Amino acid sequence: MSRAPQTGIVETSIPGRLDRLRWGHFHTLIVVALGITWVLDGLEVTVAGAVAGALKESPVLQLSNAEVGLASSFYLAGAVLGAVLFGWLTDRLGRKRLFVITLGVYLVATAATAFSSSFASFALFRFLTGAGIGGEYTAIASAIQEFIPARYRGHTDLAINGSFWIGAGAGAAGSIVLLDPTLLPPDIGWRAAFFIGSVLGLGILMIRRWIPESPRWLMTHGRADEAHDILDQIEDHHRNRGHHVPDREEPAIRIQTRSHTPLREVWHALFDLHRQRTLVGLALMASQAFFYNAIFFTYALVLTDFYGIEASQVGWYLLPFAAGNFLGPLLLGRLFDTIGRRPMIALTYAVSGLLLALTGALFAAGVLSAAWQTFAWTVIFFFGSAAASSAYLTVSETFPLEVRALAIAFFYAVGTGVGGIGAPFLFGALIDTGSRFSLFGGYLLGAGLMLAAAVIAARYGVDAERKPLESVAAPLSAV
Repeated sequence: MSRAPQTGIVETSIPGRLDRLRWGHFHTLIVVALGITWVLDGLEVTVAGAVAGALKESPVLQLSNAEVGLASSFYLAGAVLGAVLFGWLTDRLGRKRLFVITLGVYLVATAATAFSSSFASFALFRFLTGAGIGGEYTAIASAIQEFIPARYRGHTDLAINGSFWIGAGAGAAGSIVLLDPTLLPPDIGWRAAFFIGSVLGLGILMIRRWIPESPRWLMTHGRADEAHDILDQIEDHHRNRGHHVPDREEPAIRIQTRSHTPLREVWHALFDLHRQRTLVGLALMASQAFFYNAIFFTYALVLTDFYGIEASQVGWYLLPFAAGNFLGPLLLGRLFDTIGRRPMIALTYAVSGLLLALTGALFAAGVLSAAWQTFAWTVIFFFGSAAASSAYLTVSETFPLEVRALAIAFFYAVGTGVGGIGAPFLFGALIDTGSRFSLFGGYLLGAGLMLAAAVIAARYGVDAERKPLESVAAPLSAV
């Protein structure tokens, strides 16, 4: 039961106590219970891509390539609006309260997708599914940043973002089984595929009951005593499991408590106080959104239309692709904490863009087989996945605590809106032309955006490695 919030100025050592902890069972629980959001998103995106051929062949839906791409755009549009709405609520009502709401929206909507009877109903349910996932991103990303100690934050965040591809792999493997016409009728297999996320999400609801509210959020809302109680429990849990917890007194910060942050102050933080960081965040998010959404949402169509791969076999080509995407952030992640944020972000963006341009040229020349095309994508997205993950890391750690969730929502919304929503539809239309050179033009556009983002990151990025969040961006309420 929460206590009455304190008012006025509160002096607290909460950030220092959180950052002094070594990695323990509690942090693993946080990663599993909250990081599952990226797994669910990867599952949804992959299932939608893998069943593209089945949706076209469905006797009920009979979607065109353009409609398949448009349905993906509806999913992204829902994610954008969901991120903004739930991000605003997360900063006002707390991280924990939104966990159940956003996951509940996702569970209901993705299950409802299986009962679609027309393009209109399919697009609507994909929109609502995206809204749940978008809301999850804002609530979850802010909470993870605020719980994980500074020295682990970079590579942990990248690994969590990379777990998107665990979901992608699960979706690809599931589609191989469920789209097999010898096991399920064609119009039933794709419907069953959309139930995978619902089953997984139901189990996560139980785990999230044990996740406390973010102590950093509590302290800014005049509930520092509750925050210290939570930290006492976390530290006791650490000691009981044999972890050392330093007894030293941590530096205190003084906070002016508030019930919420006015939108005009959010605007001031983004476009006045941290204008340069906003430029970096927009460049990173928009370029990676176009890069990923353009290629991944339509990759199944490339395999079926240009390489003659059967729709039921697409999952086999997505598995190595997913492996490369997962291994990139996992293996490169520690370099973002040792070599540094700016050089690694610039490097991964630049390498991704250059490799995409080269592979696009080989595709246009018709010299790649389906297997070699898949190998090329796997190498590109080994670096591209680390780059995209670093974009989410950047926008979630470089802005003040009071506006963190809404800042994540803003960058996710604008970046996805500018770089992502139209991309699947655009590439679906390019594929419909049947021209490899038309599609190559789209790939060159994506490569150019990634290279431009690399330059901006190298010039204006923030050196946030191994620093407390309050050092990277002082709270707006700090006294």
